[in-house]
Amino acid sequence: MGMMVTARRVEAAAGEVRYEFGLDDKFDRILTIDPGTLDARVEDGDFNSAAGAITAKIVKAWRSSGEFPTRMLFAS
Repeated sequence: MGMMVTARRVEAAAGEVRYEFGLDDKFDRILTIDPGTLDARVEDGDFNSAAGAITAKIVKAWRSSGEFPTRMLFAS
């Protein structure tokens, strides 16, 4: 069985982009991306495979369009 991680962009302080994300539409974690460096961190400190997968997908979309997407889905 695969993994499906979903994320949606939420309000953030200046200088950061924030997403609520989780498995199967359970938005129970927070991902923060620095738009200047593209460094990412999760609020709970556990940067696991789900966080890495959705971060990679968000950054790829940003590099492609120049904008951070409002929603993102990663399925494996």
